[in-house]
Amino acid sequence: MPLAKSRSERFDDLVLDAVDRLRPRWERQLSVVEFAVEEVPPLSELGDGPGLTSDPIPFGRADTATGQRPAAIVIYRRPLEARARDRDTLGAMVHDTVVEQVATLLGISPETVDPGYDDRR
Repeated sequence: MPLAKSRSERFDDLVLDAVDRLRPRWERQLSVVEFAVEEVPPLSELGDGPGLTSDPIPFGRADTATGQRPAAIVIYRRPLEARARDRDTLGAMVHDTVVEQVATLLGISPETVDPGYDDRR
């Protein structure tokens, strides 16, 4: 009998599913990007106070390649889980976050990465 997956393993699967859905169209670009999941964003990514233009708790980040380090997209598990009301919503939010981070990394709009992106908003 297979063991049940942990919540973090199920989340990892959602991220991998989101990446797999983008691969047919973006295989070449994504082949050089590392994907990772972290529990929460580092303190340096949290914002607070007046003039803040985005959500103070990010769902992910995109790091461009530098030197020997490849480009990377990191998705933060706990902020997404805290905002999702159920598994379907979590899956959609993870997919949108992956799309947004790929778009940021490639310097294009999320709608270009996934033409259905705007339909879910």
